Amino acid sequence: MSLPDLVIASEVAAALAEGRPVVALESTVITHGLPWPTNLHAAQALETAVRDVGAIPATVAVLDGRLRVGLAEAELVRLAQAAFQVRKVSRRDLAIALARGEDGGTTVAATMWIAHQAGIQVFATGGIGGVHRRHPFDVSADLPELAQTPVLVVCAGAKAILDLPLTLEWLETHGVPVLGWQTDEFPAFYSRDSGLGVDARVEGAADVAQVWRARQRLGLGGVLLTVPIPEEHATPAATVEAAITAALDEADAQGVRGKAVTPFLLERVAALTEGASQRANLALLEHNARVAALVASALTEEGRLKTED
Repeated sequence: MSLPDLVIASEVAAALAEGRPVVALESTVITHGLPWPTNLHAAQALETAVRDVGAIPATVAVLDGRLRVGLAEAELVRLAQAAFQVRKVSRRDLAIALARGEDGGTTVAATMWIAHQAGIQVFATGGIGGVHRRHPFDVSADLPELAQTPVLVVCAGAKAILDLPLTLEWLETHGVPVLGWQTDEFPAFYSRDSGLGVDARVEGAADVAQVWRARQRLGLGGVLLTVPIPEEHATPAATVEAAITAALDEADAQGVRGKAVTPFLLERVAALTEGASQRANLALLEHNARVAALVASALTEEGRLKTED
């Protein structure tokens, strides 16, 4: 599919044309997830993590009303300095942002869609959206995007502020397979364990590649690869849960609704845990980026071997 509004950075375009591994990265972590300058440092660290494993990073965003896949350093700085001042762009917001020539940070849903248009198969993020606690009819657009858009999403599960059991039920109902990277349990974002299972455990990138290729042959949608946060960076579940409950109470009292809920809760949880949740978030983001680069490399190698055969 050719989109006139899609601009792919030359480095990313060359890697795709040559069959080299590419990993898409979202930009809401820059624009709506972290404050300046932590957000810039995080964006740079994610790109470095992908490169360290031998893949090419492709940070996705909207700039001047164009869909951008791969950003220059100055463009990362531009988005980071505009934190919380630009549009948070999900699938529904794409046309509005383009029509108005806006800048914006792309969510998981929008990043998946744009990455697929660019021909990128693997996307790394922190945690996906899901079903909200206390508001089960508030379902993130990330979930239907996973069901319909064929991109392999690497994450640390759904954000812990969400209703994890209901999120997994939604994914099951809509046919999205959930894989566990060297684990049988669905990770709880800041914590390694949730007490909830995954559909299949995978031990390494080659295992993931096999499942992904089979999914592609069937012509189905996305796959969710969940990666536990490294043990040394995990936050005790009881600490996180107490902070989330308090933050939810505050959100209800203040009438916070819609897309304002997630950034509000993340900010309050960070404050209530004295920054522990934010440090965990940064650690799992980098770890997920490295795992995604391994998977992208395995897919590239598998494709190369098939071509040679």
